Amino acid sequence: MNDVLPAHISAWQYLEACAREVAGSYGYEEIRVPLIEHTDLFKRAIGEFTDVVEKEMYTFTDQGGESLTLRPEATAGIVRAAISNGLLRGARHKLWCIGPMFRHERPQKGRYRQFYQLDLEAIGFAGPDVDAELIALSARLWRRLALSGIRLEINSLGTPEARRAYREILVAYFRRHESALDADSRRRLEGNPLRILDSKNPQMAEVIAAAPLLSDHLDEPSREHFAQLAAALDRMGIAYRVNPRLVRGLDYYSRTVFEWLTDALGAQDAVCGLIAQLGGEATPAVGFALGIERVVDLLVQAAHVPATAVADVYVIVNGAQSGAVLHMAEELRDALPHRRFEFNLGGGNFKAQFRRADKSGALLALICGDEELARGVVAMKPLREETGQTECPQSELAARLEELLLRLTSRRSG
Repeated sequence: MNDVLPAHISAWQYLEACAREVAGSYGYEEIRVPLIEHTDLFKRAIGEFTDVVEKEMYTFTDQGGESLTLRPEATAGIVRAAISNGLLRGARHKLWCIGPMFRHERPQKGRYRQFYQLDLEAIGFAGPDVDAELIALSARLWRRLALSGIRLEINSLGTPEARRAYREILVAYFRRHESALDADSRRRLEGNPLRILDSKNPQMAEVIAAAPLLSDHLDEPSREHFAQLAAALDRMGIAYRVNPRLVRGLDYYSRTVFEWLTDALGAQDAVCGLIAQLGGEATPAVGFALGIERVVDLLVQAAHVPATAVADVYVIVNGAQSGAVLHMAEELRDALPHRRFEFNLGGGNFKAQFRRADKSGALLALICGDEELARGVVAMKPLREETGQTECPQSELAARLEELLLRLTSRRSG
């Protein structure tokens, strides 16, 4: 698990603001669901024979004897919330949430045991058009973030019925080559054989490459669904590669799956049938999640992170009337609500305060001492070379402050 320090937070805030903007432009509304749910929710939704449930979940028994789990992903909680709160009942919803997830995985670059995800879910939409729109939304997010070099791969898992038939064919194939499988794959052979196709074990690459393709065993509705999706992406000019080996290990995935890939980023899609498994009516749904840490890494690598906000004005105070100067600073904040005023706290001589003022990055320093206040004046000192490239140049800010300070000090002296 890791800390996000103030020096790094601007990239996170920028990504979150862009994601909120793009999701809102497509009609998605924010939802917030608990970090902790009943363990059975994830077992039913994700599947007992998945790495997430078998190896990675943080599960504990509470004082009441109930088994609870820190959420490993957001989809199950979002759908549970929709069912629990009666949001379905023939309605359709576009929802998004952002927050921490928890998995006990092997730490590596950009992956932590507490990690953050942005999750979007469209519930009640059946056609390939919603799949295409979600992919277009994610592509727009990359453009909004000015990120390039991210490639799209797509595939179809078909309907549950088609996948069950393919599962039998796949199991029969791997049974014939069981000696070539590693221990994890032999275990998955009984519970989740599609996950064998996702193995990264190089010693199994040859046997996996020769396995039957799910795309050769799709039912006709799934073929048509996938063809319409591909045609929509073509019309929108979104480049993609069909990857017949692209599978997902969660039980509720059906039909379209996609991934955006770079060396540092992955995102995955397709939720269908989960609502029926959780006790709601059979309702189509589709969604995707992306890892915040990995996108932040891309932003940093591409140098697309906005500069950390700094103070516009640093208020230096010398003497016994700091309360009066604090009051003046509050009035300046009221008058200039979009400007940052940093007040020198904790005392210090002029030299120490000017060091702090310079370190703050402020354009201007206001010097407020007892003598100045007694005469109804405030000294102002530029701290930066005037370039004219800032949003509010020193000269412009100084002129506005001079006008305000004249009014404030004259009111006090009067």
